[in-house]
Amino acid sequence: MSEPLIVVCPHCHAANRVPAERLADGGTCGKCKARLFSGEPVELGAANFDIHAGRSDIPLLVDFWAPWCGPCRAMAPAFAQAAKQLEPEYRLAKVNTEEEQQLAARFGIRSIPTLALFRNGREVARQAGAMEAASLMRWVRSHA
Repeated sequence: MSEPLIVVCPHCHAANRVPAERLADGGTCGKCKARLFSGEPVELGAANFDIHAGRSDIPLLVDFWAPWCGPCRAMAPAFAQAAKQLEPEYRLAKVNTEEEQQLAARFGIRSIPTLALFRNGREVARQAGAMEAASLMRWVRSHA
């Protein structure tokens, strides 16, 4: 039996231990009883970003976007589709740079959309510009 993985709840942001071999089963949060994986991107902000990026053993793919950005809106359905296919190996999240300007500045986001992949609290890859779902998934998996 392998070591349990820490998975952060997308609803209450509590850290949960999940046996690695049971990750595909999804599981529920020990605190709020919600499903740990919904197949949908999680909205993150300054208050909960670090726990998802740094505490979880699941790599985190973040879409830094803004509501006024045409390419961001065009990529949103592809990002949502990728969430359905990449979970539970990856957690997908969105950060609204209009509402979270300090978070965007902290990561030096200069153009949107920008995708950033985090593992163990560190950024391991970055890609600027809109992508369609298949390209996005290939890009993420190439940095596994």
